[in-house]
This record gives sequence, structure tokens and C-alpha cells, in this order.
Amino acid sequence: LLPIEKASKKLDQKLSKDRKLAEEELQTNIAQSEVFTLPSGQEIEKENILKIALIEFLEANEVERPVTIRTNSLKSRRRDLAQACYYAKAKCATALIGRGVNLDPIGEWSKVGLIVFDSPVPIGATPEYLAGHYMLQGASSMLPVMALAPQPNEKILDMCSAPGGKTTYLAALMKNTGMIVANDINKERCKALTANIHRLGVINTIVCSESGRQFPKIVGGFDRVLLDAPCSGTGVISKDASVKTNKSEKDILRCSHIQKELLLSAIDSVDARSSTGGYLVYCTCSIMVEEDEWVVDYALKHRSVKLVPTGLEFGREGFTKFKERRFHPTLKLTRRYYPHEHNMDGFFVAKFKKLSNLVPAKKDKSEDSEDTEEEVEEVEEAEDEDNAVEEEPVAVPIAKKRKLDNKKFKKWKKGKRDKKFRR
Repeated sequence: LLPIEKASKKLDQKLSKDRKLAEEELQTNIAQSEVFTLPSGQEIEKENILKIALIEFLEANEVERPVTIRTNSLKSRRRDLAQACYYAKAKCATALIGRGVNLDPIGEWSKVGLIVFDSPVPIGATPEYLAGHYMLQGASSMLPVMALAPQPNEKILDMCSAPGGKTTYLAALMKNTGMIVANDINKERCKALTANIHRLGVINTIVCSESGRQFPKIVGGFDRVLLDAPCSGTGVISKDASVKTNKSEKDILRCSHIQKELLLSAIDSVDARSSTGGYLVYCTCSIMVEEDEWVVDYALKHRSVKLVPTGLEFGREGFTKFKERRFHPTLKLTRRYYPHEHNMDGFFVAKFKKLSNLVPAKKDKSEDSEDTEEEVEEVEEAEDEDNAVEEEPVAVPIAKKRKLDNKKFKKWKKGKRDKKFRR
């Protein structure tokens, strides 16, 4: 073949090869292109239900929750306190109904709760209140005490106890036997706690003001522990509307970090060898997963504990998965409460059973979850921003400065001597 024919043949081969590659690439691009599928009827219905629930929740936050009171069983009974709710007696004039208070039992789930619809007199200033016959207490804050189920003659710790609603309920269920240690880090709030303890006739409680994170180093060996951890308050927006504007993602993560430390400390305070107890109840007035399921899942990974049924008859199951996160399957034993569903403040309750007093060995950093590392980094960044202060130069003592100067001089002299020797 002539040289021009050979060049033409090579060009034809190259063009055919390019066409073949182009067709293959086109087919690959078509195969990889996304195919749009219309959502099924079930998916659309699920999305609509979630949207409706969200709207109902937001609307419920704009409405105040009903006033509820708890009868102090150490001094009175519910029917004697309400009196006219059940039957009329001569003593009715001295009861709440006789004072014009419109109330009813809170529900079948509580034997001591009353819901107040209307009252012509201040419900926190009646003679019955001042005598300690009842306590102003939210319906949701009675639930963790019922879940803990304290027994007479037990040793119990209420780690964050002020203003004393749960502490006095514990004492009433224990019939003033055993011992309750009521702790709160805020000394000002301890004043209200002490006042309520005296008013309700509780005599088995010791009040102290210590950091919950350091409590196992002070005293331990409790049969049961109740931890109502400090939180962002996203479940009580109806009481404090400022939560909607004041809380950011960093605040949520900071609360979550504190809650994890407090929960591990509370677990370490429980005695797993207790013949009647070995239980711990963790609760928050928040609906955020970061403060609820995330914290509980963290405790399950770092301590020898397991989740057990709360014993509460109603409430939604906790999440076992949320967005990209996956939690322990037993988190369905926890309970969630919403204002639009249960007509009470948003609340979360989890009950643990401690299996061993031994603390598991710490994992390597490589094995730690990425979520925890990210959270700690963000919390540290937030703390750095809050505590940003210009660093002042540190004054070095004169003696230490001279010592440093002498070392530098000796080093310089030795280097000069070595240089002269090399010459």
C-alpha cells in the first residue's frame, strides 16, 4: 500500500474506535442518570401526618398548660382535699371545692393528681396549701417519680432536686422512711427546696448543694437515683416563650454534653448489688433527640446498664432511629410526652437497671463515634467564644529568667568552641 493509503486506513480505524467509545460513554451516562419516581400514597400520607403533628405541636406551645396539683399523702388524701368531687359532707366548706375551686382528678394514671380548671382564690395561697396538704406540680413531673417506684426504707438520691416537687413525692411514696439525699448545685434554689420539705412535713431528707458530676466521689451506694437533668427547656415553651429565640444549636449541644456527664455520674452513684433497687431514672423537659435518646444511647455504651420498662401506662415510644442516627433497639422502652397529644409539658423518661459496679475500660479514640467528637469540638468552640478574653503576658520570675539566660550563654559558648576546633 502507498503511504497515503496507510495513513487513511489508520485514520479510519481511529475514527471508528472514537465512535465506539462515544457510544459506550453515552450508554453509561444514560444508565447512571437519576430516574424520578412519584411518591407512593403511604409516603404522602406519612408526610402529611408529620406536617399536621408539627403544626399541632407549635400551636400547643402557644397555649398555657392546665394548672395541676399533687395531694401530699403524708397529710391528706385526694378525696378529702377535693371533698365535693366525690360526696358532700359538713367539712366541705374547708376543702378546695368549698372555696369555689373547680377541679377534677388528673386521670386514671395518678392517684394523687388533681387538675384545676378555675379558682376564685390564688391556688398557691390557700390554708390547705400553707398547711402542706398539696403541692403545685406539673403533671409531667410526676411521671419520673412513678417510674422510679421508690420502696420504703431505701436510700435514694435526687441529683437535681430543686424546687422539691419530685423529692417530696418520693418521700410520700416512701412514707417518710429510709433516706433521701436531695442535691442541687444552686444554693439559692435550695432555699425553696428546704421550704417545701418543711411545709409538706418531710422528715427523711437531707439537703445538700454539690456538683452532680462529682457526687460519686462524695457518697455513693444508693438503691435508686433520680436525675432530672438541666436541659434546653424545649418542652416547656408555653411557660417560657424565650426558649424559641434564645436557644441555638450550640446551646443544645452544650446541654447534651453536661447531661452525659451527669448521667454517668448518676449511674456510678447507684449500687448494682442493692437487694431492692439498682435502678436509675433519667428525665428531661426537652423534646430534642440530642438531649434524650442520644444521651441514653451514650450511657448504654459507656456503663454496664440496660433499659427496662418505665411502668407508665401511656406515652409515645422513644426513637430507635432519627434521620441519619441509629440508636440501641431497647430505646423503644423509653417514653416521650408531647403537649398536643397528652396536654402536659413536653417530657422524656428513661429507666435504667444497673448490672455491675465495675466501670468498663475506656475505648480508644479511634473507636469513639464521630458524633461525640464533633459534639465535643462544637461545645469547646462555644465555650471558647463565651470565655474569649485577651491573654496577658505571663511574668517570668527573675531567678528563672537568669537561669534560662545562663543556659543560652553556655550553649552559645559551646557552639563557638566547637567551631574554633573545626578550624
